[in-house]
Amino acid sequence: MTYISADEAAMLVRPGDHIHWPCVSGAPEHLIEALVRRADHEMEEGRSGASALHDIVISHFYTEGYAGYTHPKYNGIFRLDSFFVGGNVREATQAGRADYIPCSLSETPRMIRSGAVGCDVVFLMVSEPDDEGYVSLGTSVDYMPEAIERARVVVAQVNRYVPFTFGDARIPVSAIDAFVRHDTPLNPAAPSPLSATDIAIGRHCAELIPDGATLQIGIGNIPTAVLSQLGGHKNLGVHSEMFSDSVIPLVEKGVINGSCKHTDRGKLVAMFLKGSQRLYDFVDRNPDVLMKDVGYTNSPAVIASNPRVVALNSAIQIDLSGQVCSDSMGTRIFSGSGGQLDFILGATYSEGGVPIIAMPSITSKGVSKIVPTLAPGAGVVTPRTLVQWVVTEQGAVNLYGLSLQQRAKALISIAHPSVRDQLNSTIK
Repeated sequence: MTYISADEAAMLVRPGDHIHWPCVSGAPEHLIEALVRRADHEMEEGRSGASALHDIVISHFYTEGYAGYTHPKYNGIFRLDSFFVGGNVREATQAGRADYIPCSLSETPRMIRSGAVGCDVVFLMVSEPDDEGYVSLGTSVDYMPEAIERARVVVAQVNRYVPFTFGDARIPVSAIDAFVRHDTPLNPAAPSPLSATDIAIGRHCAELIPDGATLQIGIGNIPTAVLSQLGGHKNLGVHSEMFSDSVIPLVEKGVINGSCKHTDRGKLVAMFLKGSQRLYDFVDRNPDVLMKDVGYTNSPAVIASNPRVVALNSAIQIDLSGQVCSDSMGTRIFSGSGGQLDFILGATYSEGGVPIIAMPSITSKGVSKIVPTLAPGAGVVTPRTLVQWVVTEQGAVNLYGLSLQQRAKALISIAHPSVRDQLNSTIK
């Protein structure tokens, strides 16, 4: 293993390169900061021309924390083309300094392999190597296996705080060109207190989950609220984009054991993790945790191979015909399509599957999330042809097999009481 400094690693980037790095707690901020620092130094020195950084494209999934590369002063040096828009890059994206690549996350490995999205450099954060000459990507696999194969240069920040996880997270040392040593605790994610609305939604969703189900669970209070209601269930499994601390008590109680899964029986399968140090300790060298490439975790065919898949997703808006928008507020991109359609499809074709869209009926500002028509310019992430269960704190309805007018009446029944009359007035 060849160790260099972060500043030396930043010098391996060439003008015009396309750089990728993992999401959430897997983002190698020490390397990212060094890259931005190089840009600052070149700007201070007035450097220009072929050797100076310019036209660098950056791509990644959802990240948190440092995103200095989106600052306006780096216009012409860095451009972010993300696959998902987090809060740290949202302002830059909406202002036009950054951009968004619309896609289902299951497609990202193929985008890299085909060259539809360039890949010259990969920055990683990895565990200490094991005795067999492998490091682990730890908490974030994403599409990194494909990116590593495609890239000209792969640099890894070795961090003793990164848990060693198995599956596609295990990467041979020989696949990495240079290593940078920097030990720093992973960014923890503290859970927010559950509201009465969260708990009500969680209760309605839990009632739809059969024993033996395979769960897809996402980020936020609603998935946490759902999991908190499952203590009396039996033989649940996990095949998900991600999971967090909330699964640990259910694993310890034996509620989650994966015994009914047909694929990866007994394993908790995910592409990334988001949680506290307790979660990172739980997954470290845990043979029951399988971290996989997003092309696998989000493959509708792989998802559907397990019975009774429950796909739990959310929405920004849903119209009275059942169209779901979950990535934008009108024309303003807010987040991304993520894996919603992947898992809705997988649950739809899973034997006994239960696709769920769960959301509060109304925003904190009093705006209904169930609307006659989506806001102008809003994107449809899940078409009405695939939407089945819709859950709010007001209840749960199944749109499967319903006509347009029947759907409208069903959705109005779980809208906030303050808007039901107004919504009813829009039905012909």
